[in-house]
Parts: sequence; structure tokens; C-alpha cells
Amino acid sequence: MVVGILVDDAIVEIENIEHHRRMGKSAFQATADAVNEIALVVTATTATLVVVFVPTTLMGGIPGLFFKQFGWTAVIAVVASLLVARLITPIMAARFLSSRYSDRPEPATGAVTASYLRMVQWSLRHRAATLGAAGVFLLLSLALLPLLSKGLVPPSDRGTITVKVELGPESDIDQTRQVTERVRAAVDRIDGVGAVFTNIGGNAAGRDAQVAEVRKAEMTLVLSERKTRAPQTQIEREVRRVLVNITGARATVSGSGPGEQLSMILTSDSEDALNATASAFAGELRAAGLSGVRTPASLERPELVARPIESQTARYGVSSADIRQTLRTATSGDFEPQLAKLNLDNRQINIRVQVPDRVSADLDALSNLRVQSRDGLMPLSSVAVLAMESGPTQIDRDDRQRYVTVSADLSDMPLSKALALANTRASIQHLPSNVSLIQSGDAEVAADLSSGLLLAIVIASVCMLCVLILLFSDFFQPLTILSAIPLSLGGAFVALLLFGSELDVPSMIGLVMLMGIVTKNSILLVEYAVIAIRDGAASVEAALIDAYHKRARPIVMTTMAMIAGMLPIALGFGADASFRQPMAIAVIGGLISSTLLCLVVVPAVFSCIHDVQAWVHRRWRSAVGTQADPADSQGRG
Repeated sequence: MVVGILVDDAIVEIENIEHHRRMGKSAFQATADAVNEIALVVTATTATLVVVFVPTTLMGGIPGLFFKQFGWTAVIAVVASLLVARLITPIMAARFLSSRYSDRPEPATGAVTASYLRMVQWSLRHRAATLGAAGVFLLLSLALLPLLSKGLVPPSDRGTITVKVELGPESDIDQTRQVTERVRAAVDRIDGVGAVFTNIGGNAAGRDAQVAEVRKAEMTLVLSERKTRAPQTQIEREVRRVLVNITGARATVSGSGPGEQLSMILTSDSEDALNATASAFAGELRAAGLSGVRTPASLERPELVARPIESQTARYGVSSADIRQTLRTATSGDFEPQLAKLNLDNRQINIRVQVPDRVSADLDALSNLRVQSRDGLMPLSSVAVLAMESGPTQIDRDDRQRYVTVSADLSDMPLSKALALANTRASIQHLPSNVSLIQSGDAEVAADLSSGLLLAIVIASVCMLCVLILLFSDFFQPLTILSAIPLSLGGAFVALLLFGSELDVPSMIGLVMLMGIVTKNSILLVEYAVIAIRDGAASVEAALIDAYHKRARPIVMTTMAMIAGMLPIALGFGADASFRQPMAIAVIGGLISSTLLCLVVVPAVFSCIHDVQAWVHRRWRSAVGTQADPADSQGRG
């Protein structure tokens, strides 16, 4: 992504050296003069890129994982390119540039350049109209923002698809094996699926996390080579379609990475209200067209409930923990590390003790189990009442409140559209007073990304302004340089719309890149005009026209170099360019619009700000002179 940016400094250096060579100077003298003349420009452009990327490297959370790696890579790369352009490129130019170019005249002004020059002159004579048109362009650019779908990251082609299968709470391993075999036979007939690997036994939650749940299975679908099959997203749609016909189990499909699920959390102190709302919400999502909708609220299984008899437990000194441990050992099994083990050739296995399955469901047999009391062993029925009831397979809590997660597969639906669809469901619009809604998963990450990116952009803009003020020793004209940034938004948004890309992490990285890149063009123009005006060599309009003549060529050259470097990625060339493609599309679109408009709008902005600066200086000198006159009068008296 930064290949085109890396050669920008060298292009500016070489083009300026060539400009001095055409004045009849020797290679060494032309290089020395050109390098000194362009020093501020090259340093300023690199500094703006650095201060744009550094704030993004400090972002936290999941978005920071994306920005941090790219930010530091870009910072190190552009600093290295500055060192090469300032130290190595001049030496190579003085040594290798041929002397035959020394008498070559300046390139003739073409029709396009002449047309642009007339537009610049018109914009300087009609500054209000130019700035008004730029403002309208900015408003139209912002109007495109609601048309863009929002997401986290685009789906990627990893070559593997994961299918998770979950049966009812009372299912055994044989039933799970039968269902997974049906799933395997169904997906094996899909074109592009090369191999299927099945793993039965997911981890249980809670205290028995080391025990495998045989009602769960995970199947990995390995796809064939990318060039011989359809895109992975298309194969995932086909897998979801065939899994609809699999009965007796709940199957979910994943494989394209983050950004493929909608997750929303419902919290409440009331179990009944929570389960009812979650079930209704899940049904509404299915009716709205979302696939793979799932919630654990409807999954219940039989459970053994022991209610201690308080008077008896206090009398015999039996605690609730004693009752729980007795029943747990009998039903789930337990082992004692200090007792005998099963000895094999190279290891020892703990012996787990529990009652037979037929006994674990017999309340009379369980009531006769012995529990330790202060008077010795006694029947469990003496201190507790046992009952078989139904309850949730898993209880999740957040901040001591029960919560249920309702999830759905996005398939090809943008995250923003799915989120808007979910928020307009009747069960969400009319939530019970004791039920709350919390966004989680990709929606939560996307919200964090938006707030974090906005903060990073504000910090980067302030840092850019400070750096430019220090480099130019001026407060006003750095504002002219930053005026090019809004001109890039329209091109970036239009490009994303034309290519059907979402406003997600990679495209936002591209927008951050644009902040630093588009200022390079403004710096090239403004720096030349500022120096010409300070030296008294020309008026404001003449300095801007001369800056256009001298700097339009390197501006176009650097822009074309950056576009050429990102074009293969924007076209999707290379192995799985899905993540980098939106980034390149946003940068190319923004570069085109900012370059076309920068050469027309920036001179008008420069002229207006110069007038404001002159007015402020006149008022300042007038105020200082007025305060100094009384003191002078007293001194003369």
C-alpha cells in the first residue's frame, strides 16, 4: 500500500533537480541548489504523514490491532523514504544524470495545463464562487455518507469453513455422530469443498469445563484451490442452504473472519421475561430474513434440584456444599488424586467414580445416598428434598444480571443494515421495563472503531497543524494546506459506492492515509508561493500562478505514482486482497478528486487567507502603534 508513497519524495527531488539542470547548471550545482530549495517541502510532507499515523497506533481495543500494525509500518517506511530522498537520491542524481538534458527547455504547456491555468486564474478572480462551490462539494460528499454500508472488515477467502453442530441437551455421542454424518454427506456434494474434518465433543461450561459435551461437534471444510472454485462467500451461502434441511440439530457456519455475525445481548433480573423476549426477538430476526439465528434461551434440560431443610442441616451440621458435593460425585462423577489410579505403560489415569446412569435419574436411590454429618453418615433425604426439574443448559451473568445472547449470521448483509433491521423489531421497540438491550460482538467493535477513529482524526489534524506551523513559521497558511483534506472525501465515498465496498476498518485506514497524502499537493503549491511572497518577488496572484507552473508537474507525477502503486490492489490482484482492496479504492478515489480540485481551490483559499493575514497584521500594527504614542509623548515632554 505504501509503495507509491515511498517514491514521492524521490520524484519531487529528481523533478526539481531536472528543473535546475534545464537552467544550464552542472549536475552537481543543480543537485545542490535543488536539494536546498526543496528541503522544506520534502520534510513537511513526510512529517504530516508521520503525525497522521502515530495517533492511530495508540488506539486501543480490537480496532487498535488493525491500526497499530499498519500505522507503525507506514511511519517507519515514510521516514526511511525521507532519508533515502535526502541522502541517497541527490548523490545518485549528481552522479548518474546525463549532461544532455542541461540545455533542454522547459516542457511546453499542453492543452490540459493551459485549461487548468485558465481555471486557476478564474478562481482567483472569483474567490467567493470558488469557495462556495467547494463548500457545496463538501456537503454533497457528506450526503453520500448515509448511502455507504457500514461494517467491520470485508469477508476474506481463507480456504476453510467451520460448521458448528449442536444437538439437544440429552443427546448422546451416537446421535451426534449420526447428525454430523448427514451434514458431511450434504456439504461433500457442494462444488469447491475438498475435504471435511469432524471433531465431536465441545467443551462444557462452568466447573466441568474439562469434560467434553458430546452433543456438540465442529466440522472443518477445507476448500479446493481458489482458482478452481467459486468465492468462499458463495460456497458459505450454499452450505447454509443445504444445512436448512438438517433436522434435529442447530448448525452455524463461519469462515470469512470477523464481521460476519450480528450479536445482541438482552439482560434482566427476571428469567421469564428474559427468555420470552429473547425467543420472540429470535423469531422476528428469522422472519426478517436473517439466517443462523440462535439463542440459548430455549435450550433446557432436566436438572436435579436439592432444597436443604434448614432446621435439619443446622441440627446435624450439614452444609449446602456437603449436599452439593455428594450429588455431584454421584451424578457427574469425581476422582480423588490420592487414591489408586489406572496404570498404563507410560501414564496413569485417575479413576472417576459415579453411580450408573439408571440410578442418577432415580430420586429414591439418590435420596438414600449418605452425607457426612457431625453424628456420622446419614441419608440425604434427612437434610434435603430432591426433585427433578428443567432448567437452562447455561446461565450467563454480566454485572450480576442474567443475560442471553441472540446471534445471527450476516451472510451478504452489511452489518449496519442488519443492526438497523434488528433495532426496528417489535420486541426491541417495546422492550419490557425489566429487560435491557446491549450491543455486542461486531456491532460493539464497529461502534468503538467509529469513536476511536474520530478521536484519532482530531488528534492527527491538530498535530498536522502544529507541525506545519513550526515548519512554515506561520499560523495562517497551514490552514490553506489542510483545506485540501475535505476535497478528498467526495472522491473516496464515490469510489466506495461504485465498487460496492463498505465503510469498514480498511476503508477507514484509507481515509486516514488520505489525510496525510492529499496535504502533499497543497504543501508543494503553498511552500513555493509563500517563499515568493516573502522574498517580494511577486504579488499573491503572480506567486500562485508561478507556483502552479513550477509545481503542477511534480504534483501530477506523485499522484500518478501513488495511484499506480495501489491500482493492482484496488483491482483485487494477488492472494486474497479482500482486506486491502477497500483501502486502495478509498485512497485512489480521494487522490483523484483532491488532485483535480486542489489545483483550483487551494489558490483561492490561499488568496483569502493571505488577505485575512494582512488585515490582522495591519490591525496589530495599528493597535501597537496607538499604545506606543502616549509613551513617546511623555518621553518628549
